[in-house]
Amino acid sequence: MVHLDLGVFGGSALTDKSIDVPRAPSAGIPITYVPARNTIFLSLALAFAEVVSADAIFTGANAVDYSGYPDCRPEFFDAFAALANLATRRAVEGAPIEIRSPIVRMTKGEIVQRGHALGVDFAQTVSCYNADGEGRACGECDSCRFRREGFAASGIADPTRYQPGVS
Repeated sequence: MVHLDLGVFGGSALTDKSIDVPRAPSAGIPITYVPARNTIFLSLALAFAEVVSADAIFTGANAVDYSGYPDCRPEFFDAFAALANLATRRAVEGAPIEIRSPIVRMTKGEIVQRGHALGVDFAQTVSCYNADGEGRACGECDSCRFRREGFAASGIADPTRYQPGVS
């Protein structure tokens, strides 16, 4: 387990307690973007993958129905794969590490349908940027909106637990 506090970097409503999570959509890259988050996560995964001789790293980022985060795009993952295979001994010695992002081009509705087909218990998941201490969603942040839209598009009932007063 690696303990990592992205709050030391700040710059995001998700890592800096002095910045409120917006409850309405915004233009451009939103304040919930965490600077270099996927680069940091993938770098840690890359180090571990090399040590355990893994052939691939999987990520659950999505570029279709998302908030506009630059590190959730297929181009980012392609570029990171190129970097990974320049920066690791195993790749230089002929055993490259693949970066796989299987849901990057799926809509949220498609993701919900696929998860349902695989038996995911969505009642056990939380997507909210502003969940309370009991894990109940705020129902208003970007992540809640995208999740609701995904369930609506999928035709599958949304089992999300919302905070009191959220309809």
